[in-house]
Amino acid sequence: MAQQLTAHEQPVYKIFSSDYQFSIPRYQRPYSWGKDHALQLLDDLIGANASDSTEPYFLGSLVLVNQGDVLHDVIDGQQRLTTLTILLALLRDLSESPSFAAELGDLVMEPGSQLAGLEPRPRLRLRSQDADFFAKYVQSPAGTTSLLTLTDATAVSEPQRAIRDNANALRARLSEMLDEERRALARLVSTRTYLVVVSTPNLASAYRIFSVMNARGLDLSPTDIFKSRLIGDLPDDTPHAKRWEDAQEALGRDNFTDLFRDIRTIINEDRARRELLKEFPEQVLDPYLSRSNAGSFVDDVVVPYARAFDATLTRDAGPGEAWQGVNHWLRRLSLIDNKDRRPIALWALKHHEDDPAALQHYFKSLERLAASMLLRGEYTTPRIGRYLDLLRELKGGAGPNAESFILDPEEKRLTREALNGEIYRMQTQRARYVLLRLDELLSKSPGATYQHDIISIEHVLPRNPEPTSKWVQDFNEEERQYWTHRLGNLLLLNRRKNSQAGRFDFIDKKARYFATSSGSAVFALTTQVLSYDSWTPDVVAKRQQELTTALCQEWELN
Repeated sequence: MAQQLTAHEQPVYKIFSSDYQFSIPRYQRPYSWGKDHALQLLDDLIGANASDSTEPYFLGSLVLVNQGDVLHDVIDGQQRLTTLTILLALLRDLSESPSFAAELGDLVMEPGSQLAGLEPRPRLRLRSQDADFFAKYVQSPAGTTSLLTLTDATAVSEPQRAIRDNANALRARLSEMLDEERRALARLVSTRTYLVVVSTPNLASAYRIFSVMNARGLDLSPTDIFKSRLIGDLPDDTPHAKRWEDAQEALGRDNFTDLFRDIRTIINEDRARRELLKEFPEQVLDPYLSRSNAGSFVDDVVVPYARAFDATLTRDAGPGEAWQGVNHWLRRLSLIDNKDRRPIALWALKHHEDDPAALQHYFKSLERLAASMLLRGEYTTPRIGRYLDLLRELKGGAGPNAESFILDPEEKRLTREALNGEIYRMQTQRARYVLLRLDELLSKSPGATYQHDIISIEHVLPRNPEPTSKWVQDFNEEERQYWTHRLGNLLLLNRRKNSQAGRFDFIDKKARYFATSSGSAVFALTTQVLSYDSWTPDVVAKRQQELTTALCQEWELN
C-alpha cells in the first residue's frame, strides 16, 4: 500500500530517539540561525520552565520526507533541530552528574544496541559540508568544550561559525544557572517540549504541506526541489551544486524562481498553464535527467540564463563603451510595467552574449514593440501571444528582423493615435514611461536615468483652474477639455504634487513650482517649459506636435 502522510505531536525525547534518524538534504540551505534566534529559543524554554505548569510547550513543526524505515529528510525544521541539538549537547557537557550527562548524550547520539541491531550514529546529520564538523564538536561527548575556542581557520564556513557562535552564546547563559536549574530545563526540553511532526511520502507533497503550514514564509522553494533531483543525479564531488548556489545567491530567492519560469517559457515556447512545480519537471527538467545530462542543465541552462537575468536586473550586460548601448536599452526596458518580454531579452543575452551590436539591434526592436503594445493597451493574453510568436521565430533563426518585431500599419496608426490622445489618463506607470522616454530624447543623453525617489507627472495648464485665473482667459472650456491631459501640457517633477502651487498662473508656476532654487529644472521636459513666456493653446499645440513627432521618429511609426 502506498505510504500516506502522517502528523503527530511528539515530545523531544521521542523525536531524538531510535524512531527517527534525521538528515538535512544537500539541496537545503545551510544552518543560518544567529545568536538572537538561539537565545530567544532558550529564553522561551526558561520562561516555560518557570511557569510551574505541566502544560506542554509547543516548539513548532517539522516537515519530513520519509526515506524508508526511520530515515527522514528534513524539509522544514532544520534550524530548530540543529539548535536543540546544540542546547542538549551543552546541557550534557555542563552536567555535574555523569549519569544525567549520559542520558542527555543519548538524545544527541544514538548509542547503538547489539540486541536491537542498531549502530551508533548521530540523531541529526547536517548537510555533507558541515556534518563532520557538527559530529565532532557538538554530538561527540565533551565536544562543545573544544567548539567554544575554535578560530575561523577551523570553523571555515558561515554555518560552522554560526554553530560555534550560538554555542558560545547559549553556554554563557547556561553557565549562569545552577546545576539543578539546568537539570530542570533539560527535563522540560525532553518531556514537555513538543513538535508537530508531519511525515510525507515525497518532496512535492512536503512542499504543498509546508506552504500551508508555515506562516513565516517558505524555507523551500520549487527551485530547491528541482535542485534536489539534479544534485541527486550527480556524483558527490560535483561542482555543479556550487554553481547553482552561486547563481541563486546572486539573484535572490524570488528572482531565482522567476528565472525558472522564464526558462520554462523559453524552452517550452508556451504560456504557463499549471504551477511551476508540476510544469517545469515535465517540460524542461525530465528530458535532461532522462539523458543523464544533469550537469549540462546546470552549465548550459541555469548558469548562462542566470547571468542574463542578472543583467536585466542590474541593467549591466558588460563594461566598456561597446556595451553602453546595450545597457541603455536594458534600462529603458526595465521601466515598462510588465515582465512578459523578459524571456525574449534572456534568450538574446544568452545567445549573443559576446555581440553587443546584435544585442542593441534586438533590444531596439523589442523596446519599440513593447512600447507600442503599452500605448495601445494590449492586454495580457495577446501580448504574451505576440512574445511567444516572436520567441519561436528567434529560436528558428529569424534574427532581430523577425516578423513579430515588425508593427503593421494598423498597429502604427493606433500607437500614433494613443500618443496624440490623453496620455495622462493611462495608468500612471505607462504615462510615466512615455514621458521619461521623451525626456531622454530631449536631453540628447542616451540611456539617461534619474535616481529620484519621486517622479511625478504635472500639468502645466491645471486640471481645475481658478475661475478668475489667467488660465480661464487664455483657454476656453473646449480647449481646456482637449489639451489638459495630452503630452503637450505635461512635464515631470522630482517631488510630490502641490495642488495649491499647481493652480498658480503660468509665470508664477514656472518660477515657484517648476524651477529649482537655482532657477533650472531636473528634467529636460520641464526645462523646455521654462523657456516659454506664456502658455496658450497655440503653445501647447506646437509642443504636442514636437513631442509626438520625436517619439514617432524614435519608434518608426510614420
